Amino acid sequence: MRATTAGLQAMEMSFLGNTLDRQSTRRGDTAYLEELLAKPDTEIVLSTARTLVFQDREPLQPGHDLASARALGADPKELVFLGLRAESGGAVFATTLPQDDEDLADQGGLKLIDLRTLALQKAFNPEDLGALAQARALIHWHRTHRHCSRCGEKTVMAEAGYRRDCPACESPHFPRTDPCVIMLITDKSGDRALLGRPARLPEGIYTTLAGFMEPGETIEQAVRRETLEESGIRVGNVRLISNQPWPFPANLMLGCIGEATSFEIEIEDDELEACKWCDREEVRQMVAGTHPEGHLIPPSISIAFELITGWLERKI
Repeated sequence: MRATTAGLQAMEMSFLGNTLDRQSTRRGDTAYLEELLAKPDTEIVLSTARTLVFQDREPLQPGHDLASARALGADPKELVFLGLRAESGGAVFATTLPQDDEDLADQGGLKLIDLRTLALQKAFNPEDLGALAQARALIHWHRTHRHCSRCGEKTVMAEAGYRRDCPACESPHFPRTDPCVIMLITDKSGDRALLGRPARLPEGIYTTLAGFMEPGETIEQAVRRETLEESGIRVGNVRLISNQPWPFPANLMLGCIGEATSFEIEIEDDELEACKWCDREEVRQMVAGTHPEGHLIPPSISIAFELITGWLERKI
């Protein structure tokens, strides 16, 4: 899988391999969707508020059959159509379950695993992991957008899960994807990289800076603003390198390289607990796990890993 800019190859990043044919022009065709649901090879991806729910068998299968999904409490009126499998043509749907994780665990015969853990474990091939990311992001949106933001009325699913309609004021509501910039900032020579440590990360991990884009911003403007806010470093040239769906809950990470025009770090907000300039030798130690202070970089499922290692290997 090639990045949007030559030089960076995302062979390890997760959630990029979704090959489902989304059949977007047929989402309003009720008869077609009912026909798909009746087929024996149709799969239903199930989720709670926190985890994905699988049958406890090896190897793990991404979905359940319709009978199993209904037995666990899946509501047929809340099924989201993800698409058709590229090779077999089998349909894949997804939905949320009303129970919490503890209730399902008590039933037995099930395995509940969060999507991040599945990615780290490489429990599924890239195609299935990408489809699970699509399912997780959509399910989260449906769980958190049950009521109309204009009048407060309860909404109903439409367009096979890609819209919710308000029966009172007739407002349509669509799934959201929130763009985030994630950037490796280098000095003018390109030989040092700016890495920070948010308190939310496991102990010792240093990563690229990142933040949400704001209304009216370009990608470049967001990179400069977020870097300045978090580290006090000013940034000039910015290049978009790669991108990655990040379903936690529904982000699109826009991976960038930026060139610093100032170099004195000043942490003024609560985003970072530490930030530093690192040369290639120090980053090489972080990657190898030999850093004298135990510092590490994020795992390979993330675009941060690709940006850092791409810079380290002089590929970007």
